[in-house]
Amino acid sequence: MKVKRSMETNQVYIIGHVNPDTDSIASAIGYTWLLRERDGLNAIACRAGAVNPQALWVLKLLGMEAPLLLTDASPRFSSVMRRLDTVTPDQPLGDAWTIASRTGGVTPVINPDETVFGLITSRSLFEFLLRELKVTERRRDLKISDLMQIKCSEVADQHVICFQSNSRIRDSLNRILREERDEFLAVDENKKYAGLCWQRDLLNPPRIRIVMVDHNEAHQALGALDEAELIEILDHHRLGNPSTHTPIRFSVDVVGSTSTLVSERVEESGLSLPWKIAGVLLAGLLSDTLILSSPTTTARDKRAAERLSRWAFSGTSVLKEETILSFGKKILNAGAGLSSRTPDEIITNDMKIYQAGGMQFAVAQAEVDDLVQVNDHLVALNKALTDLKNQRGLDFAMLMVTDVVQGSSRLLLSAGPSVLEGLPYPPQPDGTRLAEGMVSRKKQLLPVVLGLLED
Repeated sequence: MKVKRSMETNQVYIIGHVNPDTDSIASAIGYTWLLRERDGLNAIACRAGAVNPQALWVLKLLGMEAPLLLTDASPRFSSVMRRLDTVTPDQPLGDAWTIASRTGGVTPVINPDETVFGLITSRSLFEFLLRELKVTERRRDLKISDLMQIKCSEVADQHVICFQSNSRIRDSLNRILREERDEFLAVDENKKYAGLCWQRDLLNPPRIRIVMVDHNEAHQALGALDEAELIEILDHHRLGNPSTHTPIRFSVDVVGSTSTLVSERVEESGLSLPWKIAGVLLAGLLSDTLILSSPTTTARDKRAAERLSRWAFSGTSVLKEETILSFGKKILNAGAGLSSRTPDEIITNDMKIYQAGGMQFAVAQAEVDDLVQVNDHLVALNKALTDLKNQRGLDFAMLMVTDVVQGSSRLLLSAGPSVLEGLPYPPQPDGTRLAEGMVSRKKQLLPVVLGLLED
């Protein structure tokens, strides 16, 4: 009987954008919980990059693990491998024969230390018999019972090709196509047996199912998104979504955070969130809306904050003594400041890539409790912006340093086009621009930049 490849047909990966902020992490965790509880899906919360200091502080406070790191949607060998039963080189061929009768005619031969010795197939068995008949007369009258006592090491094909189970299939396609064989072995990072793959499955691997949260633009998503099956988008940003082969669920709404949208769906389902899930969603909401003070904040965000706080501040919660304001201040303070991070971390921890007017550019944001901090780090931050621009092949890069207390920002710009001289923020003697009252990259800065580039 043919052994089918092993895979979870209902497995779904819920993932935010690269350089995930607190809302991206929180909405992935919260929506994963909802899809599991409401729909019974085998949903897995993921992240496409490193957890930033603010989100890390929230997760540690709540006693939660960070979502699974998933940077690339390209299918791996592990997605099609099957962990078949094995024999050792010293076992009799009869043991391998028993296994092969259940696996479609193949048996992996594995050393006692779990490294690969070879593979017994109908072809390797035929080649063994042919060699014996050519070399000696001794085994011309060999009986089946005698054949079954021969050591597996004598029959196994020791030239079988092994691939690392977590490597991308597409990187090895040319080699797979060149080989005149149907079976390949997969090994782990220690070169120990992991499973067997068939060529037909490697040439048509299953696409992993993805739900994008807190973003809808392909260049902000994990790598090789085109090799995944995108089934849903839940977001609150401008449209820039990838094309799909089939219809998907698509929701982009005018609220201050994706955590708000997740909490609304929980309420619509008639469910009640555990305090930890409610706490992380509330953190995502308060972070993105600067404790409900950002211009992006809506009445729905305020209602969502009240709803989440009822669950998050329950009697058994570590947050039971908190209020929305006190919890929000701790969250913003956890992510504020420049001294505790390297310039590269400051530039990349909350950075998004955009395309407009034929240009590709980055806009990063960092939060502080006093804009004076910029003075001590200005040279290093400008260099980091220039390096980012050159390394990513961008037309320009911008850093928005936001004072979360006073509600203003300073802009640092690396080699922007002349059209950006029209930015309505007064240039400062140190080369930065002062944007009083500006705290939102999405609703305040980005529309101005896009307007200048696309005019």
